Amino acid sequence: MNAPRQLRPVDDLIAEGDLGGACYALAAEIYPLCRSITGNGVRQTLDILARHIPLERVEVPTGTPMFDWTAPREWNIRDAWVKDPSGRKVIDFKASNLHVLNYSVPVHKKVSLAELKEHCFTLPDQPDLIPYRTSYHAERWGFCLSHRALSALPEGTYEVFIDSDLSDGSLTYGEYLHEGQSGREFLLSAHICHPSLANDNCSGLALLTLLARTLRSRKTRYSYRFLFAPGTVGALAWLSANEDRLAIDHGLVVSCVGDSGGPTYKSSRRGDAFIDRAMRHVLEHSGLDPVLLDFSPYGYDERQYCSPGFDLPVGLFQRSAFGTFPEYHTSADNLDFIAPEHLRTSFDIIMKVIEIVEADYTPVNLSPKGEPQLGRRGLYSSIGGDSGGVTSVMPLLWVLNLADGKHTLLDMAERSGMPFGELLRAAQLLREADLLT
Repeated sequence: MNAPRQLRPVDDLIAEGDLGGACYALAAEIYPLCRSITGNGVRQTLDILARHIPLERVEVPTGTPMFDWTAPREWNIRDAWVKDPSGRKVIDFKASNLHVLNYSVPVHKKVSLAELKEHCFTLPDQPDLIPYRTSYHAERWGFCLSHRALSALPEGTYEVFIDSDLSDGSLTYGEYLHEGQSGREFLLSAHICHPSLANDNCSGLALLTLLARTLRSRKTRYSYRFLFAPGTVGALAWLSANEDRLAIDHGLVVSCVGDSGGPTYKSSRRGDAFIDRAMRHVLEHSGLDPVLLDFSPYGYDERQYCSPGFDLPVGLFQRSAFGTFPEYHTSADNLDFIAPEHLRTSFDIIMKVIEIVEADYTPVNLSPKGEPQLGRRGLYSSIGGDSGGVTSVMPLLWVLNLADGKHTLLDMAERSGMPFGELLRAAQLLREADLLT
């Protein structure tokens, strides 16, 4: 497991306005921790995130019903290794927590090389990488290592040791609610169950934490609920506990936001929800090369929020889509794979979506019969034939023409092909000139 670079404190980077660097530093701080769907690794991660936002920690006891699921037994691990016939450690959990099959039951015995190989997972097509593998629903023990390292093991007797326990305990998740002026909510969710995988999903956890920290100092119309929960079971636990008081108008699942790919957006099940439109609009005007995907019932926790019994307007935002980059679920998804500039771009994209959510409204033209005289109000170039004047006045003209009480600013942005921000500024100028409600 590669060690984090020497990084400055998150608070210092934020004070200097280096949000990308702060996101990276926070991702690097939580990167070494061994997380799973339950256990102390999740709690330790929440402890770090809670230094920046007031997280509420929720413990769901083992066996708690969660629709068709129940809260699983809790898994914790302290150490694990394999020693070769000479007594040398050839696999060591302390070198990389990916070396152990996640949720392995304890074991301490001597085995032949043939038996050891039955419990080993490698990537023959990527022979120098360690895979990330789990066994949540079947009790087994196992190790993950590079295919090259496995191929080099000599015949003989090996000692295997996994110091773990799987017992009744609880599933843990954290949430923070930034309260707005209305009772409506924007849900932002990131899975917290993966071990040392920087992009998937240290990047998402760090970004949402600093996004929440940024919003804390702002007055907002919407409330913003941040959820840090284990994949699938965590989302189900939260939905089960909050089924009778869901007021989610918009939602995003955030993961894999630190690499240079994409950006990628997968729509909600509805396909035309406000969040789908806002995300598409921001990405189409990002200057990047976005990938826009229709909803499918395979992926991350958007498939829980978008299940037919809830059908919440929740999409999935990533840079490279899960499963499409060769580093995915391998030891190559390390701190060298993500970068501050990509994290900052991802942060800015989500903030622009939030700005649309906060600022969108339906204006009404107060002078709808013909085009109002903009020149005498200082809103139009006084020099006829100036093509630059036409360009600058177009946002004003679009807003005036579509401000019939039936179109929101986002409607206008989609119809005109102009960035939302330009139409918002135009609407503000028209309101100041008493031409718009």
